[in-house]
Formats: sequence, C-alpha cells, structure tokens
Amino acid sequence: MKSSEETPEVLHYTAFSADPSGGNPAGVVLDASGLDDAGMLAVAARLGYSESVFLTPPPEGLGEPGRAFTVRYFSPVAEVPFCGHATVAAAVALGERTGPGDLVFATRAGEVPVSVAERDGTLRATLTSVVPYVEDAAAGDVAEALAALDWPAADLDPALPPRIAFAGARHLVLAAASRERLADLDYDFERLRSLMLRLDLTTVQLVWRESAAVFHVRDPFPVGGVVEDPATGAAAAAFGAYARALGLVPEASLLTLHQGEDLGRPAELTVELRAGDPRVRVTGAGARM
Repeated sequence: MKSSEETPEVLHYTAFSADPSGGNPAGVVLDASGLDDAGMLAVAARLGYSESVFLTPPPEGLGEPGRAFTVRYFSPVAEVPFCGHATVAAAVALGERTGPGDLVFATRAGEVPVSVAERDGTLRATLTSVVPYVEDAAAGDVAEALAALDWPAADLDPALPPRIAFAGARHLVLAAASRERLADLDYDFERLRSLMLRLDLTTVQLVWRESAAVFHVRDPFPVGGVVEDPATGAAAAAFGAYARALGLVPEASLLTLHQGEDLGRPAELTVELRAGDPRVRVTGAGARM
C-alpha cells in the first residue's frame, strides 16, 4: 500500500451549488485503492475541507462495473460513517467522466443509491438515504447544547421540538424561532464537541422555518475539526426524516433547504419524501473547483 506521505490524484469539487464559489467543497479521490486509513486521513487533513471522499472497488456483486464503489469519508480529524455533500461531489465527478446514470455507493452506514442527471448543462446528483430514524433528545442534553451555543431556550421554535435524527449519521435538530437567532452563531467549540462525542453526533442541525416547505439551516461540526459545514447532505436527509416523523410536512413532500449563506458560500439542498418509502432523497448540483 502507499504510505500516508504519498498523495493520489485529488479532485476538488463543491456540492449543492453549480457555482464553484458556493456550496461545500470536498476532496474527491476516485481511486484510493493504494491508500490505507492513515493515508486517507492525511489527505483529508491536508485539504482541510469538512470532508473528503475516497473510492475503492465495491464489494463483490454490488452494481455494474464502473458504477459501484466502496466509499469512505474523512474529516480533517476522523472518519465519518456517511457524508452527503461528498457523496454528491463524488457522483458529479463520476458523471463527468462516465456520463449520467445510476451509481451505488457502499458506505459504512449502508448501501446508498445515487443517480446523476444533467439539467440545463449542470450535473445534479440525488442520493437515497439508508432507512432513517428519529428519537427523543434528553432535556439535559438539549440544555447542554444550548449552553454551548449560548442560545436561550426561549429563542427556540416550540413548533419544531428538539430531536435526534439519523439518515446515515446522527444529528441533533434544534430550531431557531427567528432568522436573526440562526444568523448569530458563536459557540463554545470544545463544549459542543464534548457533548457531540458523548451522543455520537456528526453535526448539530440548526434550522429556521421560512415557510411550509422552505428552511434555512446551519451545521456546527466541531467533531470533524471544522467550526461549521457550509452544506450538509446527511443532515438534510436526517431533517427530512425529522419533518415527516413530527408531521410538519405531508408524507410526500419536496423541501428546499438553504445553507451556507451566513458563510458566504450559498447552497441549496432539495429534500424529497415519498409516500410509502421511509428513505429520504437529497439532490444537489455540483461543480469542479
């Protein structure tokens, strides 16, 4: 195997934006078969993006040759089980090389089907999550999260109660009562990181509801060594499950999530819920940087 000092070809893509200056950047290694775990982590740490994605040959019998892969995701400090924006980035990179169509990614969280389609000259990828779940968040844990964020409990939206939601990774969902509250984010990095490690959270999904199907979101990511994720596909999928489980939206819905605006990297994530299918679909554009 290659040592961690050797560097494979690393592509730079943004996800959930057709503009390279928007969305969430990811490092994409389409052939990571020569890298061990330390090598993947070293690449991710060098790049400093919230996640980088590494593709290797798929498990036997998974998908068509050239359309199925084993996929792993690394933040600058640790491996994560699933990452939506890096999935979109990798799928768009593959789509540019092999054309639109269906892909299958074998991730630590499970098999994730991805489809790539072209619209108006832009490639867009749709991932289908693993089966999600939503569970109660303990009052003490919510209080600790709010203390780390320096958010008064009175600034939460009572119509969107705190929950832990999973669609490949775990996220604590907290809803702000105003756009101003969401915009004012200056949190205690180590305190929130400690809580998230204890609860096995990947991000905290902070959300403000603009209208029935439009939301603005932010995702602190201290467990990944990153203050904030500019666009978070895994959290978007988890939020779709949350919204459906709490009856906030119809069973079949199309939601729009805006993210990254407060970081100067605007992104748009489309979340689709289908009647009779517990999985959540998340769609976004991508572009090479």
